[in-house]
Amino acid sequence: MRAAAIYGAEDVRVKERARPPVEGDGLLLRMRSVGICGSDLHYYREGRIGKANIDAPMIPGHEIAAEIVDERAPDYGFEAGEVVAVDPALPCGRCESCRQGFPNLCAHTKFMGSPEWDGALREYLVAPPTMLVRVPASFHDDEVALLEPLGVAVHALDLARVRPLATVGVVGAGPIGLLLIQVARVCGAAEVHVAEPLPHRREAALDAGADSVHTDHEGITEVTGGRGTDVVLEATDAPDGLMAAVRTARIGGRVIGVGIPEGYDIALTASVARNKGLTVKFSHRMGDVYGRAIRLVQDQRVRLMPLVSHRFHLNASAEAFASLARHEGKALKAVVHT
Repeated sequence: MRAAAIYGAEDVRVKERARPPVEGDGLLLRMRSVGICGSDLHYYREGRIGKANIDAPMIPGHEIAAEIVDERAPDYGFEAGEVVAVDPALPCGRCESCRQGFPNLCAHTKFMGSPEWDGALREYLVAPPTMLVRVPASFHDDEVALLEPLGVAVHALDLARVRPLATVGVVGAGPIGLLLIQVARVCGAAEVHVAEPLPHRREAALDAGADSVHTDHEGITEVTGGRGTDVVLEATDAPDGLMAAVRTARIGGRVIGVGIPEGYDIALTASVARNKGLTVKFSHRMGDVYGRAIRLVQDQRVRLMPLVSHRFHLNASAEAFASLARHEGKALKAVVHT
């Protein structure tokens, strides 16, 4: 099979590899659509995320739509030829976090598309049935793949506890930010204001339902009369993104850090957050939210297809990463088809 791997910073190569062996309960899947995530871009640009370094060629990709091509599928409640989403995380199920209902915080999780477990930018993949999620047959392959980032947005809004008619600020209008805008509306937000420096992303934010868009967080403060917003959702890759969110929040408000900053550190002036009495929480992936994510798309309350700005064949994976990293052609979300 063909597979795209990151060999180091800005080094993606497509090569032939052996198909993965089908062992135990694993089912053989053929990739249909794989989204390139912001975390994939961190590995591409930096060769790492925090302490997770690429020390050997790594196949990225964890936003997955796949076709089951295993004749044993009926033994596990699926059908051969069925297209499914794949939850890329495999928690241990035994630790304190898992037992308390927080599998997304499991310290022993294996995660596809990381240095410890190759991801989906390849023709074939083997995954246990517990990681497969049934989806409506009417869903486009790209919608199936983007259920994973939508789940991240749903989980972030769960943490945000948006009250009816609340005001919400979104700092960063990349794909996750655009999903946060839509889910915030579903949660009852009366106003959603967005800070984003890139013009094409500001345009996409308006299309996603934002009331106003601004080049920086100061615009949100101004449009809210200096009050700020009840909740701020930070979805940037900038070390100072969380500080912008803190400055955007009203006194007594909530800030949810969703983005992954470049490098190890974030910049935060503690006195500003403390004097406002803010609640600051960090969101890590998601809990059991696939069912709600599917319903949001099925009921047309969230639109996923407008996020897809570029499509590439697996052979052009290096071009896909370079295009996104440079924001070429008004890039939002790129998906790779096999």
